[in-house]
Formats: sequence, C-alpha cells, structure tokens
Amino acid sequence: MTNEGFHRRSFLVGGVAAALTATTAGTAGAQAPPTAAVLEFTDQWTKATGLAELLRRAGFTTVPLDIAKPPTAQNVDLIAFGSFTNNDSRYLNYTSTHAAALREFAATGRVVLDLAQSDQYGAAVAYLPGGMAAVRTDSDYDTVFPTAADHPLVAGLRVSEGRLFTGRATAIRVSWETVRSWRSMRVLMACAATGAPPCLLEGAHGAGRFLVSSLTVDKCFDTTGTAVQPAAAVADSVAFFTNLAGYVRRVRAGTAPAVVPTPMPAEAAVGPLTGHVDETSARLWARPGLDPASFPAWVCTVRAGTTTKTVTTTLATANDNTLLATVTGLRAATRYEYSIAPQGGAAGFVPLTGSFTTAPAAGTPAIVTMGLGSCAPSTPNTVWTRIVDEGCDSFVMLGDTPYVDSPDLAVARTKHRQFLAQPELARMVRSMPVWGTWDDHDFGGNDYHGDYSAKANNRAAFVDYRANATFGHDANGVQLTTRGAGQGVYTSFRRGPVEVFLLDPRWFSRTEPSWADPAKTTCLGRVQWDWLRDRLRRSTATFKALATGMIWDDKGNAEKDDWETYAHEKNAILDFVTAERIPGCFLVGGDIHVSRALNYGPRVGYDLWQYIVSPLHNSTIPSLNTPHPALVHSAVEPHVFLKLVADTTVSPATLTATWINREGRRLFEVRRTATDLGHPA
Repeated sequence: MTNEGFHRRSFLVGGVAAALTATTAGTAGAQAPPTAAVLEFTDQWTKATGLAELLRRAGFTTVPLDIAKPPTAQNVDLIAFGSFTNNDSRYLNYTSTHAAALREFAATGRVVLDLAQSDQYGAAVAYLPGGMAAVRTDSDYDTVFPTAADHPLVAGLRVSEGRLFTGRATAIRVSWETVRSWRSMRVLMACAATGAPPCLLEGAHGAGRFLVSSLTVDKCFDTTGTAVQPAAAVADSVAFFTNLAGYVRRVRAGTAPAVVPTPMPAEAAVGPLTGHVDETSARLWARPGLDPASFPAWVCTVRAGTTTKTVTTTLATANDNTLLATVTGLRAATRYEYSIAPQGGAAGFVPLTGSFTTAPAAGTPAIVTMGLGSCAPSTPNTVWTRIVDEGCDSFVMLGDTPYVDSPDLAVARTKHRQFLAQPELARMVRSMPVWGTWDDHDFGGNDYHGDYSAKANNRAAFVDYRANATFGHDANGVQLTTRGAGQGVYTSFRRGPVEVFLLDPRWFSRTEPSWADPAKTTCLGRVQWDWLRDRLRRSTATFKALATGMIWDDKGNAEKDDWETYAHEKNAILDFVTAERIPGCFLVGGDIHVSRALNYGPRVGYDLWQYIVSPLHNSTIPSLNTPHPALVHSAVEPHVFLKLVADTTVSPATLTATWINREGRRLFEVRRTATDLGHPA
C-alpha cells in the first residue's frame, strides 16, 4: 500500500467498516505492533484531522472503527476517538449504544482513548465504569504541563519552559476544552502548572485503561494529508502517540504502572472582587474556597490611614459559597485597602486583600478614568494589565463576560469562577470597583432573548459572582439589593461626573407587549422602563451613559439581538431624553466583535453618540463592521477596551473616549464637551 493510499483511507470522514483486517489482538508480546480502530472526523472549524495517520507513524496498525460492531468485536488493542468526534451523531450513538461493551473492552486488557469534545458544558464521559468519572467543560487553553513526568505517556516528550506541545498553529488550540471534575482517575497532564484543570486523565478498569483527554494534538493535517502544524509540532504529536504505542503494549502485557488516582483539589477559591463603590460605601465579594459549615462567619476590614471599618458577613451556600460585604460610612475620593478573613482565623489561610478609591463627591470638580469592555476571554490575557496600566480607576463589563452558553447552573457558576480566576483579571478586579451587565452568551446563548427557559439559572450564577449595588427587581417591582431570585440584572451607579445606566435588554425581551407599542413585544419591560425614566430625571451627573451589551442600531446580520429589533422602545427612550431636556447622554454597546463610534446628529436636541467596544478577546467579526451614515470611526481589532475620561476640573467639562488595544495602541478617539452634549455654554 502506498502512503498516498493510506492517507486517503485514514482521513475518511466517519467510521465505516474496515476494508483492512487488523492483526490479531491479544498478542501482548513486547514487539508486536499494537492495533487500533479509529473514529475521527475532519473538524468543521479548523478543517484538520490526523489521528489515524499519527498512530500509523507511531507504529500502530490502524483501521477505521466499524460502527456496526461493538468494541469487543473490533479485534484491536486500542479504540481511539479523535478530537471533535462529538460533532457527529455516529460518535454519540456508538458510545451510547456500546457503553457496556466499551467497559468490557477495557476490562479485558485493552485501552480506550477519548480525545477532545468541543463545546461541552458539563458533559460527562458517560461510558466510564461506576466509581470513575470525568466531566468536561468548555474552557480552552494553549498551555499543557506535565503532571506525571515519569508516566509512560509523558516521559521523554519535549518540554519547553515547563510546557508540552509548544509552537503549534495558533488556529488550533492545544487543549480545546478541559475536564472540570473527575473521580478515580490520575491526572497525567494539565492546562496549568497547579495540576488543574486536567487535559489527560488515566483510569484503570479490570486489566485495561481509559484515557480521557482534551488535547487536540491529533489535528495535524488537512484532508489531503498536508501538514497544518509546524514540523516540530507534528514531531511532538508523533512522540506522544509513540509513547501511547508502548503504553498499549504494557497494558496488554499487564506491566503498565498501577493507577493511583489524583484527588480533586480543594474547592476553587476566587477573588476578592471590588464591586459597587460610591462616595460613602463599597461592596466587596469573594469565594474563599473554605467549607461554609466550618467557617460561616467572615470579617472584612477596610482601612484608610488610621481609620478602620469592620464588617462581618457570612459565606452563603445558596450563592455558591460566596460572600458579599457592604461597608458604609466611608469618605469620598479616598483610597482604601481591605482584607477578608474567616472570623477566628483558619490554619494556613492567607487573608484576601484588595483596594479601591471611593467616588468623588457629586458636584465637586474631578477627573474619573473608567474602562469599559465586552466579549472577554476566560484564558490569561494581558488586556487586563493594560487597563490597569492605563490608569483606569474603575471598570464596566458590558456582557459576554464570561461566555457561559449553558442552561446548567453548575456549569454557569464554573464559567464565572474560571473567568475571575485568570491572573491578570484577578489583579484588576481586586484593585478597582467593577460593575457589570450581561449580553447573550452570559445570559444564555447566542442571540437569546427573554423567552429562554433556563434564564433563571444564568441569573443566579450572575448575581452569585457580581457585586453590583442592585440586581434588577423582585416580583413586586422593588429594586433588589440582595442576591436571591429576581427579574433582570439592570443597575446604575454614579462615579463623580459620570452616571452609568446598565440596562438589561435580555431578561424581559419578548415576554410581554411593549409599553411603547402594545402591538409589538418589549425589550426592557415596564418596570425597568419606569426605573430608567425615574433615574434619568433625577440624575445630576454631567455625563450619562446608557449602556447595554447589544448595540443600539442594526447588527447587519440575521440575528435579532440589537436595538433596531426593538426600535419602538429605543426611540421612546431617546424621545424621553429629548422631551425631558436631559443633557449629557450618550450610548454604549458591545457584542459585535468590532469597535465603532457613531454620531447620529441632534437626535436628542444635541449630537447623540454611540460608542461600541468589542472584543476584549482575540476573535473579530469583520462582516459586522457594516456601512452606516452615522459611522465616524471603526476598527476591526482584537483585545480592545474603551478608556473614558470625564473631566470637570476644566470649563466646559470634557468627555474623552479612547479605544485602546492591549499593546497600548490608540485606535481612535472622540472628545466632546459638556456643551456639545446639551449643557448650557
């Protein structure tokens, strides 16, 4: 058989009956070529494949998995499922139908390798035997660390700066997904040097083994057999599968090392996070990671010079073992340091520390530097460090912060934990006040609206992991300051000359007739609309941001999550601003993975601007940078945030909006005065 012929055979999409007959399994001699049945598919996103070819290069005799036969009838030593196989029903049907046979296959001294499954939110590897478990989650990593360096699957692999599988194509993540929880399995590789989250797990069953992984090291070729990875990366993959060949031989011979399960680490600790801060109070949040039954009471100490404030709060089991402390009696425009620790102490526990500066007193000349952004990564990213280094004294998360995309409460909470645990972000949120609203992906999923049936779960996770002043309203329409069940997550806050109205266009949309046009459905809902009118009327801030995750005009694609879909309510809001002669208003949006500045002219009696900032992560969508008569500036640029500087120490007061990337490059800037925005000259 020629190599070309083998390429065509091993790159078939789908598992079909083998045209080749494998060598007889059960020949456990050290020199016998191991045999493998492979189920793999060309990935719909990266268009890459390669598991069968890599196994062949590593010394295996390979055949396609015959999906008409159970694993025990495949007559091989290894059954290997390639990465992204879950995107084809044949994988799901096969593993479901033959779950018992997969367990029997392993028990008789064989190996099952299950590589990455994409877009899995809390999905268990269901065919594992009782007592063994691995549950996947959809966090992506480009780092892999050896946690069992002497194991046959890991020993001898190339290590660069402590990491495995470096120097790979950037379009194909090294670990697409991870495992969020496991039981009775050993961690062999992980995506962090701490040993969690795992990306390669080993479990023993009878005389055989299960290998559960999120590695995508099989994605090395396109469908013609041309390499899509650098030569060194392909060599790394071959080395791993060569190790696998030796490991399979040892399992068949009964000489593989015993599996000593890795215990899951203690409950994840996250925080602290500095939440809502105004002139005289602050809300401080943390998930310390200690057992609430043993450490129910926690002490938050806030200091500025010789002044000390102490507040005792509880670790709330109903809010995913998080705490929220509200400290009052503070002084305006004052920097405070704080610490959070269990009452009475805990052996080895290091107090959680952070800082914040209270808002300037209303009406006092001041300069406020606020960061805003949307569509954020849940992997390490220096954009957060840039925000701090640019001198921002506060930050607003405009949604898709993080990407949840699941109806499962446990998954949503895990996503929020993973997001806040990223080192650069963790540094930022403990050092300045942070507020947030949500957009579609943290509300539920792409282009989701208020008719989403599982929205209460995502709201519960949101309020568990934020420290806004308020969280929407209760069943009676009363604003909620607590973190229990409620409706929506809208809130507002003032920081010196800026007041931000963080609207919620998700929860209420499509749930009732619109207050603006009963023939159409609502976006904001009646209670939120009444709240917004009241707050706008009472606001004395020089500058007023009407902020949502979604943009205030048409996205220009088939999706309906934009304000143009609810133009009847958008226009009613702007007509209200006009009729009430409310100066200083501007619009803020995110979502579209493009940054833009639009000037709609004197729509509200003065020029109305919209500032769109997206994304904080690395994925742009150039097609959404659509032409518009109001468009003044735009940039299709990753890792972008908006730096908003409000200065009332000059006359007239100024509002300067600058779009900045993580390298510090200024993309464009809009500078307006209070006079430009409707204030008297």
